[in-house]
Amino acid sequence: MAALEEEFTLSAVPLGAGPGGLLGVEQSNKTDQFLVTDSGRTVILYKVSDQKPLGSWSVKQGQIITCPAVCNFQTGEYIVVHDNKVLRLWNNEDVNLDKVFKATLSAEVYRVHSIQGTEPVVLFKEGAVRGLEALLAEPQQKIESVISAEEVIKWTKFFMVFRHPVLIFITEKHGNYSAYVQMFNSHILSKYTLLLGQEEKSVVQSFTTSVDRKFISLMSLSSDGCIYETLIPIHPSDPDKNQRVVRSLLLKTVVAGNARNGVALTILDQDHIAVLGPPLPASKECLSIWNTKFQTLQISKELPQGTSGQLWYYGENLFMLHGKFLTVIPYKCEVSSLAGALGKLKHSQDPGTHAVSHFVNWEISQGCGLGSQNSEPSKRTLRRRKIEASVQPEVQASKQLLSTIKKDSEKHIEVELRKFLAIKRTPDFHTVIGDIVIGLLGRCKTEPSFYPRNSLMQLIQTHVLSYSLCPGLMEVALEKMDVQMLQLCLQQFPDIPEAVTCACLKIFLSIGDDSLQEIEVNMESVSDYSDAVQDEQMEEQTEILQNGFNPEDDNCDNCDKEFNEKPQDTGEETTSCPIKPKKAALLNAVLRSAYSEAFLLPHLKDIPAQHITLFLQYLYFLYLKCSENATMTLPGTQPPTLNQIMDWICLLLDANFTVVVMIPEAKRLLLSLYKFVKSQICICSELNKIEVSFRELQKLNQEKNNRDLYSIEVLELF
Repeated sequence: MAALEEEFTLSAVPLGAGPGGLLGVEQSNKTDQFLVTDSGRTVILYKVSDQKPLGSWSVKQGQIITCPAVCNFQTGEYIVVHDNKVLRLWNNEDVNLDKVFKATLSAEVYRVHSIQGTEPVVLFKEGAVRGLEALLAEPQQKIESVISAEEVIKWTKFFMVFRHPVLIFITEKHGNYSAYVQMFNSHILSKYTLLLGQEEKSVVQSFTTSVDRKFISLMSLSSDGCIYETLIPIHPSDPDKNQRVVRSLLLKTVVAGNARNGVALTILDQDHIAVLGPPLPASKECLSIWNTKFQTLQISKELPQGTSGQLWYYGENLFMLHGKFLTVIPYKCEVSSLAGALGKLKHSQDPGTHAVSHFVNWEISQGCGLGSQNSEPSKRTLRRRKIEASVQPEVQASKQLLSTIKKDSEKHIEVELRKFLAIKRTPDFHTVIGDIVIGLLGRCKTEPSFYPRNSLMQLIQTHVLSYSLCPGLMEVALEKMDVQMLQLCLQQFPDIPEAVTCACLKIFLSIGDDSLQEIEVNMESVSDYSDAVQDEQMEEQTEILQNGFNPEDDNCDNCDKEFNEKPQDTGEETTSCPIKPKKAALLNAVLRSAYSEAFLLPHLKDIPAQHITLFLQYLYFLYLKCSENATMTLPGTQPPTLNQIMDWICLLLDANFTVVVMIPEAKRLLLSLYKFVKSQICICSELNKIEVSFRELQKLNQEKNNRDLYSIEVLELF
């Protein structure tokens, strides 16, 4: 349960903020005091409890502040940067910023960060980071470039992990986002590429983070109105390698997609986030609190005067610009429970409970970040520590996950599963994964509406599952007609029964192209089939036999006499793929799967004749693609081999020839296949003829030692 209390205005006088709003709101060295930096020339120190300013400082006319002022918690001084390169330090007694300490740096500054427990750090626009003391000792030191020239820093955060400072910043380049994590204790900079998920066509508008023992949880609010989460490991497996992490959907449509004004979000505690933005396209902007564990909206407050799309959070206060005034809204969040998420708690919030700070260090009793200055830790923090202290990493984690599967939401299960999979694998890992799949499938049977597709996909991609380990998995996927999951199973499982393989084939052949447009399919095995055989290439090769077979050539006189009505149609068949690329990728997964001919043949007889014809046309097309190059292979990653293509052609004809031969649409295809077989027979016949000659050559080679150093030999081949 969450509550927003009555708002109050921190400044009754409009601030000198430009169209971009404020540069920032940062905490001072006293819990109740905050530095507010506008987007012009002024920094103001406010005391929230008294709702009044304690001091104000401005740079000269013509100068402009370019990053928010912060407090050095070690010295009590304030730090600000103006005109990108000029750094100023001052304290409460100073009046004129022009007369305080000044350092001109050699590179442009993106942001100065400062939190309790460590010295401030300076992040430059090119990605380099320096400690304040080292920078002041040599202001004109050379600053290296960490990011590429086209990368732009979009967001950054500084926090403590295990008593050590960590800096994360997000960059954007041509719509692609990367996360850089700087660990100051080990001086390791790790880069993570944020892979696009369902928000492929959306633009990320806001970021926020939280930290636990193993992960940095990076949440992003995109222009489609949805919130996505990325789990970044605190200890990377390979720090020197550019690693990839996937963004997954956390909350759907919390604000209107493509909102005109800015939107923002911030994490309040482990289960609650605050979101700023219009809930509907035509509605006014609102401040809302969501429960991420139970996917519920806890409370919402309309902001009729509009906002700048900026939101700051310290302690139990939310700061924002409401209209042209800096507004503070106190809030309360209780320990997350299902009753509280549904608004059915009988009692109000316990007075001793308060929100966990954004910068909470779960490892120590005293918080090291902003908003965690209270002498007593929250009940939530205590409960979390007790749980974590009792957890035995691998065995206990799997039991906890199995317990979570029985009762929690699909999204919560997905998040917990990602955390579990990040744990170091044990020798019985494949058995544990099988138990997890069985647990998910068991709940699917008891709750028809429950289908944890993303979790199942994650489990399949561990590469430890097989059909015998979880036989019900493909059964559920077939029932749901989940072709993406079926394709993945066919690629991963080595022991799929022939009946299941044939069931997959039936679905792949029957599903419409319109339905496949909205489905994500692995296309690695498919090259650009739309440009299968170029006309110019065909013209150049009309006189060349491809592996002894040219589809344009007439090697069978009897055949031509019998089928000479539409010889031009045969050419059309060889120049275009009869199916769309996505369906081709699905069928390729079937072609590459293992099978026993004796067990597969009976099931192939149950496939409709028109689907058999379509499949044969595709297989024949693949053969022609193989014939285009000397290696007799298809382009792409792990495509079907020539032997697999030929075996499936034989299987389909053996099982359905009497049916296919009666279909008028299959007449030209059968003619092409007949020509193909006849050409292969001719090739074998010619090879048999020269076999004797090759044997004679081999004998001559064996007699080489009996020859003189120089000789002329004439060999006649008949």
